[in-house]
Amino acid sequence: MERAAVVPIRRRTQAERSATTCGRLLDATIDCLLDLGYAGTTTTEVSKRAGVSRGAQLHHYPTKAALVTAAVEHLYMQRHAEFVAAMKKLPAGPDRLLASIDLLWTMVSGRTFYAWLELAVAARTDPELRESVAAITRRFTETVDRTFADLFGAEGALGPVSDVGPAFAFALMEGLALHRIVLDDGRLPQILETFKNLARLFLPPRAPKERS
Repeated sequence: MERAAVVPIRRRTQAERSATTCGRLLDATIDCLLDLGYAGTTTTEVSKRAGVSRGAQLHHYPTKAALVTAAVEHLYMQRHAEFVAAMKKLPAGPDRLLASIDLLWTMVSGRTFYAWLELAVAARTDPELRESVAAITRRFTETVDRTFADLFGAEGALGPVSDVGPAFAFALMEGLALHRIVLDDGRLPQILETFKNLARLFLPPRAPKERS
């Protein structure tokens, strides 16, 4: 009777183990920011939730500012990748831009925004944190601008709003998300639809269909 071949167990590399540890720390940090706010988020609580030793946490992220900003940037990049993947599934043309407004709202109104908001408020009186938050916000803004150009540049310029379109969209939606914290008066769908109507004003005109 032949023996079954023994398949050697592959051991993870140090880089793979480090990536797993960092991922657990970053996910736990976001959970802490959402559950406890910035003030209640401590490196001790993050380590506990992540199931990671304090020594390992300090090795990867020696300060609270480094940990929380890395966590929010990590979440930014995840949500951005999801947005790009979703946009690529939409047909080209004016409707694509309008559909992107709905997708942007899902990005802005969820975990990413509220975690970032905790940092932004705390950064107002914390110079070290403010520098870190400004850096990740700047990098994310640059990424969004490039993505906007890649997705819509070939479909015709959007006139004077081409350069400020993404910033305008995020400013409006972040304001809505902030407003919803203290007052959700049911007008949000109307406001988003009004925004779409404004976007239609800047869309390139459709070529008339030829009569057969």
